[in-house]
Amino acid sequence: MVTAPSPIAQQIWDMKYRFKDMDGTPIDATVADSWARVARALAAPEKNPAAWAPKFEAALADFRFLPAGRILAGAGTNRTVTLHNCFVMGTIGDDMGSIFAHLREAALTMQQGGGIGYDFSTLRPKGAPVKGVGADASGPLSFMDVWDSMCRTIMSAGSRRGAMMATLRCDHPDIEEFITAKQTQGRLTNFNVSVLATDAFMAAVKNDQDWALQFGGKVYRTVKARALWDKIMRATYDYAEPGVIFIDRINARNNLHYCENIAATNPCGEQPLPPYGTCLLGSINLARLVTAPFTADAKLDDTALTDLVRVAVRMMDNVVEASRYPVDEQRVEAEQKRRIGLGITGLADALIMCGLRYGSPAAVTMTRAWMAAFRDAAYNASVDLAVEKGPFPLFDRDAYLAGETIRGLPQALQRRIADHGIRNALVTSIAPTGTISLFADNVSSGLEPVFSFSYTRHVTQRDGSKRAEEVSDYAYRMFRALKGETAPLPDYFVDAQSLAPADHLVTQAAVQDYIDSSISKTINVPEDFPFTAFADVYMKAYDMGCKGCTTYRPSPVRGAVLEVKREKKEIVAAAEDAPLARPETLPGLTYKLRWPESDHAIYITVNDIMAEDAKAHGKSRGQRRPFEVFINSKNMEHYAWTVALTRMISAVFRRGGDVSFVVEELKAVFDPRGGQWMNGRYVPSLLAAIGDVIEQHMIEIGFLPDTNPRRDDKVVNLKDVQKELPARDARMRACPKCGTYALLRQEGCDSCTSCGYSKCS
Repeated sequence: MVTAPSPIAQQIWDMKYRFKDMDGTPIDATVADSWARVARALAAPEKNPAAWAPKFEAALADFRFLPAGRILAGAGTNRTVTLHNCFVMGTIGDDMGSIFAHLREAALTMQQGGGIGYDFSTLRPKGAPVKGVGADASGPLSFMDVWDSMCRTIMSAGSRRGAMMATLRCDHPDIEEFITAKQTQGRLTNFNVSVLATDAFMAAVKNDQDWALQFGGKVYRTVKARALWDKIMRATYDYAEPGVIFIDRINARNNLHYCENIAATNPCGEQPLPPYGTCLLGSINLARLVTAPFTADAKLDDTALTDLVRVAVRMMDNVVEASRYPVDEQRVEAEQKRRIGLGITGLADALIMCGLRYGSPAAVTMTRAWMAAFRDAAYNASVDLAVEKGPFPLFDRDAYLAGETIRGLPQALQRRIADHGIRNALVTSIAPTGTISLFADNVSSGLEPVFSFSYTRHVTQRDGSKRAEEVSDYAYRMFRALKGETAPLPDYFVDAQSLAPADHLVTQAAVQDYIDSSISKTINVPEDFPFTAFADVYMKAYDMGCKGCTTYRPSPVRGAVLEVKREKKEIVAAAEDAPLARPETLPGLTYKLRWPESDHAIYITVNDIMAEDAKAHGKSRGQRRPFEVFINSKNMEHYAWTVALTRMISAVFRRGGDVSFVVEELKAVFDPRGGQWMNGRYVPSLLAAIGDVIEQHMIEIGFLPDTNPRRDDKVVNLKDVQKELPARDARMRACPKCGTYALLRQEGCDSCTSCGYSKCS
């Protein structure tokens, strides 16, 4: 039984995947038209495209096979976009020429819609001498700032900005600065960051040994491994970053161990890739393959799974020829290895439909059986393609068969690879599927548990009004259709809020055993989860054989991305109150700012109002908050925009509420002519420099927390005003695109269930 597609599925399709002319006129009239477009494009590399296009279209029908968003949006459009979601870029040489050549490649890649990953471990640490110029190096973090500013200006094809992953080795001398970098508000907002943890480091942590921080054969200093680990865990506990990548395990288990070395992943971590490696993704929707759901006979249709996987592998293999590539090295890498990442989505829904509780022993046993069938079908399909079209060019029979992952395959499958080779060097991966899972009628995402069985979203109408609309999980809706609206939910209906970290870990570890690449997974833990238990999650992930670990905990330091819904009440924002009246006198400070391009200094005055005058706006007595700004300079070139900026910022400040976003918006402004180096840090524009000044003032008066990496003391919580307001849905936060409280955090990515906005950061 298939329920009618929900409105959100239609809306996601229209906003994200529907082919439209440049003026917005739809070319795809229906979802079926989109499937037909993609099927024709991916059948084009075949000797007989007309024979394969209908088979590909049938696999897409009913949301059974879900190619990644870049394929759905770009295939068959003749637009200059890549069909690969993500790339790991080339190795950055430790010199200016190489650094900025790679910056250019990154910009070209993101312009065509690809996310990127970089290892910055190859750059010398801050303070190291730069021979020939008589200067000290600024370190990898300074160049990450440059990448971040570039990314901010490049709008990816479609509706997303490019996402980036930055990695740094656990023994790099700047690792401690890397760990705390994103604790500075507004810094590296377009990056996910992960520490490359080696086996030696993990052993040193367990044994409480010394750990050398070194570069180029020189030891810069020695720290306690456990102290460094605790610093990583504390940062992750408070800020949800950095993640941890177990890099030695990734290389040891790599099918291509004999011809490549991996030091970075794509932005969400499911694809560890070599330099110029490409990330080609698609997912089998397990929820659509369950027969007789919610009965004693419920099961996954193994025959349908095998048939669907066979077609999906062929479609993804054809993407290697069908896609465009931003730089030539990416094409060569893709053609030489033909790496694909076929995965699954809807696992949690499929388990529910079979009466199994996520994370339970029975569910883990069933998950293993399903994943083994999935893996074997995928590898057999790739061998079949090798028989027909030849193995990937870098296939080395003996070296490939010696790989740790290949030695874990069934003997019959190993013999087939030995006899015929294999078309795709790596075959499987579990990607974040937040948006395509919404498109597929809101099935559970990837291998994640169901996040929420039902919630309300507010849809903006053409006249500006809002209409309430219920969004419910696919399996939940099917249960209600079969059992009735009043039937009690069985105990196997569990969501992410009610599961223990152990339930997440045991599922991730079970699935990883059948995946040759890696997995995008977020372990959500409650705010009151103790730090000692939290740090243990990562060590358990390592001991259980995972290739990496990412967690998310709502934190009073950074604010909650996912909060628990307690009451259904309207949210009344403090900013909707009447403007504050101006007292006769106000305390304030004036700051002198010198911008390198300007002949004259800029003077920024920020005046404040005390809580006695602002108590109607929800601020506690004794709190000082910014009230108005004045910007002055003798440079008349700046006159018009400084006056406009003065009036606009002051108007916002006088409305009250949480105005910290003003700083974030100013600091995000990038000057296309280039920014400036100020006090050893790259500032992307004069407006960003003004934002820095206002931020520093807010810190000085106690309105913003001091984001220096001193995290032992409690800091001011900027959301105090919201504590006095009616509670909103804890699972959501405000979307930066549409403003609706409909943003979910899963698999390391933000996804808006209202407007379709998504970002991995």
